[in-house]
Amino acid sequence: MTPPAAAEPRAAARVSRPKVVYVMGAGRSGSTILGVTLGNCAGVFYAGELDAWLVRAGVPQLDDAERVRFWGEVRAQVAGARDLFGVEAQRCLERSLALLRVRRWPARRRLRGPYRRVAEDLYLAVARTAGVEHVVDTSHYPLRARELQALRGVELHLVYLVRDPQSVVASYNRRDVAQYSKATLTTNVYLWLTNLLAVAVFLRHPRDRRLVLRYEDFVADPPRALRRVLDLVGSPAATPPLEELSTGLAFQGNRVLRTPTVALKARADAPARPSRLTALLQWPWKLLLGRLRPTTATPAAAAAMLPTPAGACGS
Repeated sequence: MTPPAAAEPRAAARVSRPKVVYVMGAGRSGSTILGVTLGNCAGVFYAGELDAWLVRAGVPQLDDAERVRFWGEVRAQVAGARDLFGVEAQRCLERSLALLRVRRWPARRRLRGPYRRVAEDLYLAVARTAGVEHVVDTSHYPLRARELQALRGVELHLVYLVRDPQSVVASYNRRDVAQYSKATLTTNVYLWLTNLLAVAVFLRHPRDRRLVLRYEDFVADPPRALRRVLDLVGSPAATPPLEELSTGLAFQGNRVLRTPTVALKARADAPARPSRLTALLQWPWKLLLGRLRPTTATPAAAAAMLPTPAGACGS
């Protein structure tokens, strides 16, 4: 099944300022399936986790012919990227711990200008090659979003994807998937730092170009959540059929991308076994994130984000 965004290559070459939908927040929050679903909407291309583009020197995670051709064409349009290939830019500018690594501050200053020029050219190249006006990037990192806020050649929209911390911690605790795991305490520290940076970046972004989306609301009613995101970015596209979604040509993402199609059915997210430690440590963020606006949540759902006593959870 050919992804909708690739059906009409170069049709949007005339688009001089594409709209970038940046999905920000913690890992294991459902950004890949959100990106895949958005990528099946007319005029929207799901690019995957573009923070990996420099790390992988423009070579996509999967090597099927159509994907390799697409990203090869993108790479050919991004001048000056070769000097940034590797992990240095990501470690110095994007990763949340970068602010705490004082020894890398001189490198941050040195890399920032070239990094921003390449990032802008990359989005322009993706939009031209896919023939779309909207590009979805699910890189997660709040500090990457902070750098993108300085770009003038794209119109940046932030979607702050929030998942129940118990589910995020449980996902990182799993050892039966081919992705790295984290201990409960480590994941809670990671969530604290990620939310601290994400809220700061979110609040400094224009209100009409930002949105909080709870993962639980998305899986419970995908069409409604998608409509709010599409309205945010000014897209008239209809919600795609959810029974057979093309995973498209994303540069990098989780294992969902290894199958050509996936189905998305409305359901309640299965609650994770509650952790008293997580409930206690994430209590302040549950309170704050429940009050961020604008949001896709209904009043009842927003109220459900407000904290409950930590003692109500099992061990």
